[in-house]
Amino acid sequence: MTQVAEQSFARRGEDPADELLRSFGRQVKILRERAGHTQSALGQLLGYSEAQIAAIEQGRRIARPDTIDKLDQLLDADGMLLAMKRAVALTRYPAFFRDAARIEETALEFHQYSSLIVPGMLQTEAYARTMFTVRRPRRNESEIEQMVAARMARHSLFERKPSPVLSFVLEEALLQRPIGGHEVLRGQLERLLLVSENPNVEIQVMPTRTTDHAGVDGPFTLMVPDGGEQVAYLESQGNGRVLTGREAVRGIAARYGIIRAQALSPSESGRLIEQLLRGGDL
Repeated sequence: MTQVAEQSFARRGEDPADELLRSFGRQVKILRERAGHTQSALGQLLGYSEAQIAAIEQGRRIARPDTIDKLDQLLDADGMLLAMKRAVALTRYPAFFRDAARIEETALEFHQYSSLIVPGMLQTEAYARTMFTVRRPRRNESEIEQMVAARMARHSLFERKPSPVLSFVLEEALLQRPIGGHEVLRGQLERLLLVSENPNVEIQVMPTRTTDHAGVDGPFTLMVPDGGEQVAYLESQGNGRVLTGREAVRGIAARYGIIRAQALSPSESGRLIEQLLRGGDL
């Protein structure tokens, strides 16, 4: 979809992803009918209900990547549906995050400072579900499950080859905040220790006692896209924007360097997380 078209949808207050999903659904319906399948029959082949197939065709349900693979094969689409796979996958994210998600998919470097919650890239499924459940206004269960699935899909960045370089600086306070309960927090801390064993990942903790703190302007993410220059991503209160201006990005990158220098080293941070896990409250 062109930028002009996206701006037109934005003026009307409609997410441009809605039309993309409807277009994908129409393609599925045309191919299904050409293949002589009813919605019920196609659903049986996929392990879906008739209602779920209808929802995909009407653009009300986002087809999973593996479902698109199966649909393309079952309906003899010759790659037609596969060509829309990436665009459909991006609709799982809020509109304000999609530009960042596109960059994130191919990032050679990913660096993040987080002050309030464990970053999505590091969250366990239970922690992510809690985060989406406690948000206001409340979301219904199907919306929450869709958002959790989208967040977990982002973890594929850790499995990419060649492996990107990733680093995170987390405020000590967020490691002690028992959102979702102590068991959810325990599982999250264990996840941090597990991820930190990856040689391409470094996790650091910023002690609460720090008196000279370069991160007072809030959280941010720095990414180096494949074949491009470093960009910054800022997000707050349901709004996000990608910064590409060299001076703006350079300033944030310099700030991140200072934040890392002020934080505990990766090994010290690991020991602190282990101490929190051994604490009586967890």
